[in-house]
Amino acid sequence: MALNHGPLESTNAGNTAGQAPGQYRFPLYILTSLFFMWGFLTALNDILIPHLKNVFDLTYTQSMLVQFCFFGAYFLVSIPAGSVVAKIGYQRGLVLGLLVAGLGCFLFYPAAGVQVYALFLAALFILASGITILQVSANPYVTALGRPETASIRLTMTQAFNALGTTIAPLVGATLILTAVAFTGDDGQTIAEFKAQEANSVKLPYLALGGALWVLAFIMAVVKLPKIGHQSDTKADAKDFSLWDHSHLALGAVSIFLYVGAEVAIGSFLVNFITDLGMSNMSEKKAAELVAYYWGGALVGRFIGAWVMTKISAGRVLAFNATGSVALIVLAVVSSGSVAMVAILAVGLCNSIMFPTIFSLAIKDLGAFTGRGSGVVCAAIVGGAIVPLVQGVLADSIGLQVSFLLPAICYVFIIYYGLVGCKVKQPSNT
Repeated sequence: MALNHGPLESTNAGNTAGQAPGQYRFPLYILTSLFFMWGFLTALNDILIPHLKNVFDLTYTQSMLVQFCFFGAYFLVSIPAGSVVAKIGYQRGLVLGLLVAGLGCFLFYPAAGVQVYALFLAALFILASGITILQVSANPYVTALGRPETASIRLTMTQAFNALGTTIAPLVGATLILTAVAFTGDDGQTIAEFKAQEANSVKLPYLALGGALWVLAFIMAVVKLPKIGHQSDTKADAKDFSLWDHSHLALGAVSIFLYVGAEVAIGSFLVNFITDLGMSNMSEKKAAELVAYYWGGALVGRFIGAWVMTKISAGRVLAFNATGSVALIVLAVVSSGSVAMVAILAVGLCNSIMFPTIFSLAIKDLGAFTGRGSGVVCAAIVGGAIVPLVQGVLADSIGLQVSFLLPAICYVFIIYYGLVGCKVKQPSNT
């Protein structure tokens, strides 16, 4: 989640159809960089979690407050962000989102200086709030920058760069944030001084990210982007929509909640999981670098899955991938060493097609209710805040490795959704 989880909104894309093919190429490049940046920032949490756990001597439950605050922002900020963007426009919404996200990055500096965990969590919430505003604003622009018939190609490209960001982030984070040096005290350094040094390692990376976001905000403020028409809900849409009349939507929202939760939980615990396997020469830094394979698998699988779904129904492909996830997690729980490590990393490959597939199945045949259905599904992204926290509680009580059975249970429900729950039923006429 980890990831471009925002809805691909329907817009008046035709208002650019008459423009020269390359006229909006540069704005599209800028928008693509936004998808990369929020993918990068989201996946960087997987490195931040074990780092803060060591600095503040946190339990697994306490360390999962990172994801709770980050993905909780999606749930709390999405609706207000939509109202703000509706008033100020999509382009200004992009600028606002970049400024807010950059502010969140800059706040890591004082948080590291005073070494207060709550300030880190506040900074993460502000950062995620900015990303949420970006998601509300960016998707309509991607569909508008060019001919309507090529909109899906542009969206695929931008989402691929989002996945590229999630793949690169663990490698960068491992190099700049995590160190392979353990505290020894041989040089006369106290444990407090060592932890202060560790806390300060986040300052430079997040200052650089904040600066990059504010540079993008300036560019986005001055670049010319097309005007996009707004589509208001009809009276029937506002009056007659009922979630319970569309079981495939309701179950799809549950599936998104569980999928995002499982994906984020696995990524959040990967570094600790791999280092706890007891393999020789496996430092936190090396384990963090291996997290790139988890997100890289999702990147590769996205292209494979897109081709497979031209031959096999989306629901069956979803069920197949979810079954693979369950099998791999169970293998990781009952085995050890390199077998368990490879099994848990391979879950990323199975994750690849799940979010877009669940999303499309959930809003299928909603007609005038599609916009509202999209909002319901996107609100369910809050699973990324809840499921990791619950797994943290389990890890503290029954052990980290066994706690991975919770994501496996999440995927079992997704198997059901792919085979049965996604089928569209006619709403009752009452």
